[in-house]
Amino acid sequence: MERPIATAEQAAALASDVRLRIIRLTHETPMTNKELAERLGKDPATTLHHVRKLVATGFLEAQPQRAGNRGAREVPYLSTGLSWRLRWDPEPLATKEAVLQAFLGEVSEVGVDAVKQIRLVLRTDPEELKRRIAALFLELAEEPAHPDGERVAVYLAVYPGG
Repeated sequence: MERPIATAEQAAALASDVRLRIIRLTHETPMTNKELAERLGKDPATTLHHVRKLVATGFLEAQPQRAGNRGAREVPYLSTGLSWRLRWDPEPLATKEAVLQAFLGEVSEVGVDAVKQIRLVLRTDPEELKRRIAALFLELAEEPAHPDGERVAVYLAVYPGG
């Protein structure tokens, strides 16, 4: 299946580490704006701005309203998975920077001790390496969730080894 190229609006929406983290946080579990703000350590108004941009560009979907504390109306949001179904031609620098900053923010949240790292330098065709890794990531993303599996995040960087 050919993945569509991200529109300028979609690329702009993903050029924010906060929005990328919101997409990840709502991947399996719907979260309200208040819950997202608390988890990210952000002001609810700021978080709502990001949520609205993600909804407008198709990355988040509002779920049925629910009653919150003292009967307040809450709207949870769930990721649509669209960010995995798009491709970049080429990927904007702002999006690349946002992905790195989202990774650093997530590592900061869980602590570096929780990060399992592998580092390798090799001599290969970088485009072939990226193609094979992307194919593996897409294959894994399309598999149904393992019922006993642990939820993990993966960040991979390929850069000149100098």
